[in-house]
Amino acid sequence: MNPGAATAPKGPAKRDPASVRDRLLETAARLFYQEGVRAIGVDLVVERSGVAKTSLYRHFPTKDDLVVAFLERGDLAYWNSWDEIAMRLKDNARAELEAHVRWIAQYIGRPDYRGCPFLNVASEFPAADHPARATALEHKAELRRRLGALTKRMGARRPALLADQLVLLIDGAYVNGQLLGKEGPVSALVRAALALIAAATVE
Repeated sequence: MNPGAATAPKGPAKRDPASVRDRLLETAARLFYQEGVRAIGVDLVVERSGVAKTSLYRHFPTKDDLVVAFLERGDLAYWNSWDEIAMRLKDNARAELEAHVRWIAQYIGRPDYRGCPFLNVASEFPAADHPARATALEHKAELRRRLGALTKRMGARRPALLADQLVLLIDGAYVNGQLLGKEGPVSALVRAALALIAAATVE
């Protein structure tokens, strides 16, 4: 063994491109969610992440790309949580639906809750052709689709109507919970959803 080899100066460590992208996205996601997208510039994301600005633009050529990635990250996490519940209760559509509503209510009740990121971003970017708004719309369309599939499986008399009522109730809770907190009207989310479900399935 060459003794000098152990003490030879090393060149700068190379960062894994995936870890750099993850660090940028994690930092941006935290800042965007806490402060809003328009309030946060890419310079602050670079500063807080400790990554060079050239690296940011290598992974996210524009701020819009970064915002879309933030929403796609949230979309993936949301549906992963949804799918865990769905898998556990796959043989009982009504129990699954009620479990989703309870999980959403718990999410809104978290101390760090700052609203639904998809609704927040949609309100910041009203132009129909903005890529971030399009991503938010896709998420909400998927929520409506999944609720519609569940209400149909559980035998609701008018499944599409019940799904739309639940979408309105959930999105209203997302917004109200941000304004008035878990002790406000959002505390009635679960009871209101259960009442709608019961009324839609009464023989």
